[in-house]
Amino acid sequence: MTEAAASATEQSPLILPNSASSTPSISSISKSSRTLADSELNRQDEPAQKISALRGALVVTSIGLLIFLQATNISILTTTQSAIAADLNAFEKVSWLTSSYLIAVSSISPLSGRLCQLFSPRLCMFVSTIIVCIGSAITSLSSSFEVFVLGRAVTGAGAAGILIVATIIAIQMAGAKNRGLYIGLINSGMTVGVSLGAVIAGAVEPKFGWKILFGIQSPISLGAGLCLLFGLPAKYIASRGDFAGLPLRQKLARVDYFGAISLTTTILLFLLGLSGPRILPTPIILSLLLFPLFVINESRFATDPIIPIAVLRSRGTLLTCLGTVGFMMARWSVLFFTPVYALAIRNWSPAVAGSILIPTNAGFALGGLLAGLFHIRRTGSFYVPSLVSMGLFPVTLLALALTSVPSTPATAYVVLVFLNGLFTGAALNYTLVHALHLTPASVHPIVLALIATFRGFAGSFGSAIGGGFFMRILYKALVEGFQNAGLKHKQGLVRKLMGSPALVRGLDSTDREVAVSAYEIGIRALFLAGMGLSVVMVLIQAGTGWRGPGEDKENGAGVVEGEGVGEGEVGGEQSLIGGS
Repeated sequence: MTEAAASATEQSPLILPNSASSTPSISSISKSSRTLADSELNRQDEPAQKISALRGALVVTSIGLLIFLQATNISILTTTQSAIAADLNAFEKVSWLTSSYLIAVSSISPLSGRLCQLFSPRLCMFVSTIIVCIGSAITSLSSSFEVFVLGRAVTGAGAAGILIVATIIAIQMAGAKNRGLYIGLINSGMTVGVSLGAVIAGAVEPKFGWKILFGIQSPISLGAGLCLLFGLPAKYIASRGDFAGLPLRQKLARVDYFGAISLTTTILLFLLGLSGPRILPTPIILSLLLFPLFVINESRFATDPIIPIAVLRSRGTLLTCLGTVGFMMARWSVLFFTPVYALAIRNWSPAVAGSILIPTNAGFALGGLLAGLFHIRRTGSFYVPSLVSMGLFPVTLLALALTSVPSTPATAYVVLVFLNGLFTGAALNYTLVHALHLTPASVHPIVLALIATFRGFAGSFGSAIGGGFFMRILYKALVEGFQNAGLKHKQGLVRKLMGSPALVRGLDSTDREVAVSAYEIGIRALFLAGMGLSVVMVLIQAGTGWRGPGEDKENGAGVVEGEGVGEGEVGGEQSLIGGS
């Protein structure tokens, strides 16, 4: 802008009637705005933080190891739940073995983005590894269902910040040209852990028991945490916000304690109400009563809110989060129940059944890497690729629903689960970078934390809602199947089959036929429900829009509307909202 415009105040109009030469033209303002936008995009192309190659290798290795451990904690139960349920006498409570971990992850995740801005990713990651270390030790030493669940919850509380902090570090150190690739690598680490976790657990548990699978995680997570503590620079920060340089006492004084407690409690109560074999209305009602208090605190009283209301008002952020929940719920149905298909319907051993996750997670990794390596090489909108990749996903679910039978060739089934993973990996990468396009850089840590939180919701919902739906269908099919076969005295067997699909292999011909048929019905119904849900999520993602904050709605020019956007300051509520 010109000097006259820059010095204008409310008392001095921008248009001076007798000074045409000093009046800025619309074209000059637009040109100046585009120059600012180009400058901001160029700045984003460069990494925000740089470290040496040796430190970089140490950080990458440690983060990859921690992400791997986090992922194995999700899939390790798919092939060991039968043994754990038998040892702890918890056949009817088997869903809590996974839900306790995922609920803790989802409850703590929203705090991670803001805590990284306050205390640095370095310290947040180290504290998270210590908590994982303690939780793993508790789980490995448990001799009762209650202690096991406590250990899983503590482990989940520590794991909550690992993926989010890792993503923040990757985005800031990669720059815009490589961030898609780095996000793809992080997702690959997750998917490798999910795949190998089930396989390793299925192979180790019969020989050494399930406790060693959790106990070994304590020293590994502690070692990785120490490597990160020394590998990341002490002055490394998560953003250019106004928290940098403050003494610890002032940082602690600025923490939104009520917001943190109310949000965490709201999520915890809501997920507790939905988890387990039956829906509990009391926790859900309490969570719905507590959530408005959180919103009022964030909008009226909090000096530095955990989640700024302007971010919550962002249509692009909100719809991305909602779309992620439903999309990943449908994805978790594949991760949780394709090993069940292999165990109960194909009669594979636990170790071999876990290997069915390898092709789908290999596809997941490949989809994210291909999108990041060849396409996500710029800033800007990825609206159409997000919809295309999400739209192909329900097609694979329909195919899986129709082919989850004993007669399906193993090769054909492997191809289908691979394609399901391929489209999932690409979709998650595209929707994440598109969400970053819809919001300014100053709130990216918070946006990343929100999206990760809703991904955690998907795991919890997939375990609770999807698992409950499958269990109800399975129970009905088992009872009716045994009744039709004239075997009405099989209630004890029904109870065991509900929590242990591996038992199907040891049944006699009649019982096995009934059990296999019941599992077919349950898995087909679950995949069809996931297909319908994922179609709805494509429509929700379509509502995010394609224009980022400050983009000119008339001609698409990248007008920067907020001074300091991307420099750690929020350029007004309008610049935060984004979306077309």
